[in-house]
Amino acid sequence: MSERPADPPRRYEVPPEVVALDDYERLAGARLTASAFAYIAGGAADELTTRENRAAFDRIRLKNRVLADLTGGGTALALFGQAFNYPILLAPIAHHMLADPDGEIATVVGAAGAKAGMVVSTEADTTLEEIAAVAKTPLWFQLYIQHEPALTRELVQRAEAAGYGALVVTVDSPVDGAPNRQARAGYRWPKLSEHPNLRSFTTPPPQAHARLGESLVFAGFGDTVAQWRDIGWLKSLTRLPVLLKGITAPEDAIRAVEEGVDGLIVSNHGGRVLDTMPASIDALPHVSEAIAGRVPLLLDGGIRRGTDVLKALALGASAILLGRPYMYALAVAGPVGVAHALHVLRCEFEMAMALTGCRTLKDIDPQVLWPDKR
Repeated sequence: MSERPADPPRRYEVPPEVVALDDYERLAGARLTASAFAYIAGGAADELTTRENRAAFDRIRLKNRVLADLTGGGTALALFGQAFNYPILLAPIAHHMLADPDGEIATVVGAAGAKAGMVVSTEADTTLEEIAAVAKTPLWFQLYIQHEPALTRELVQRAEAAGYGALVVTVDSPVDGAPNRQARAGYRWPKLSEHPNLRSFTTPPPQAHARLGESLVFAGFGDTVAQWRDIGWLKSLTRLPVLLKGITAPEDAIRAVEEGVDGLIVSNHGGRVLDTMPASIDALPHVSEAIAGRVPLLLDGGIRRGTDVLKALALGASAILLGRPYMYALAVAGPVGVAHALHVLRCEFEMAMALTGCRTLKDIDPQVLWPDKR
């Protein structure tokens, strides 16, 4: 009996009508299932913060500068001992197989094609080792401190052994928000032990949904989530730089620096946890003022244009994390889409630098912003 012929390789092409990141979102909505699109696009509750992340960038105006000497310019930078070609990384997002059957493998191939760093989620659909094995670009590992300490220790050791360059600890979601859009679309959240990186998880997590009349957060669940004391414990486990992701309050930023963290990511979790928070870009200058350059700041939330990247750097960020747009690009054109989306954003960023008179990243400061807005 003859063998079944192998399936032909999938062809990934960027549709000709895609010229900006928002075009990927429009096309992804037609290609993804309703529940997958709801998971990727959805925010918490009424999604006010999700929309505000975008709207806040639109309110910030830039100052055009002319006749600047741009000779020898560039966008290279170093972060935590690693070299990057430009200040744009892929943010940690779970479940890439919702967008492409190759999941995070497709994403990291696309990131490498565009020479961009990637932050890999604990809740990835692919193990951190499998991703690292094919990666040709800097990787960081996003970590939730688990209520089972041995599992946290195991994840840290695995990330170190696989060659990840930093740990990104998400701290702004000790409990879920109100994912109404996802629930309406019928999205089913996997159990922790169903994630490839968490298969050794044995302790049942706290009850996700309380019965009527019972407390969800304060009837034992609050005793299991990460606290400030856990940051020092985590740092004692690793030689890697530790960043906290999900900082918006200046008071928390100051405390984090006092606890010895190596960097902060100003983020409201894409509006997916606590609705009616301010936009990340509006929180950034307050956090930047509070820490006064003691550690690098990164920002995510609402980035759609290269001008947004410039605005974030002008207000104190060293780099930005791109979130939902690369998932839309992954859904539309696989790794080619991811690489293309990053290329578009980088080109727009370099154009914005040139048009505001900035030759290098060091030239980007609040002077590129129109003064009546900042």
